[in-house]
Amino acid sequence: MYNIFMAKLDEVKEILNSLRIGLTIVVGLLVVIVGSTIKLEKNDDIDIYFYTGLVVSIILTIIFLQIVKKIKQFTKQIKDL
Repeated sequence: MYNIFMAKLDEVKEILNSLRIGLTIVVGLLVVIVGSTIKLEKNDDIDIYFYTGLVVSIILTIIFLQIVKKIKQFTKQIKDL
């Protein structure tokens, strides 16, 4: 019984670590893309790259929110174990 509990706990912790790594990558991408998009707007260089950066930033923000929601879910699951 104890081994099953520890295996489940380790599995959830591993998932949480993976989600945190994914969250770090998404935040890094957001910083770079938003910075580049702002630089394009500042230089009055509104073209396909500007709009692509805008769309990708919105998509990454949605992914960010989903990852945070999953982290919260798995953290609650650890608390319940």
